Amino acid sequence: MVEFLIKHSIYIVLIIVLIIWAGISFYLFSLDKKISKLEKNILDIGEGTNHS
Repeated sequence: MVEFLIKHSIYIVLIIVLIIWAGISFYLFSLDKKISKLEKNILDIGEGTNHS
């Protein structure tokens, strides 16, 4: 097992980096959805007060 990790250490690093990028991408995607929802709520509230 140790020999495998030593010989293929570049693949271990690659897997770790890919996991980190996937996590960052998921976080940014969810953040974008939340921001879009907040923007929509702000626009709806703003339109509601203008029509009164």
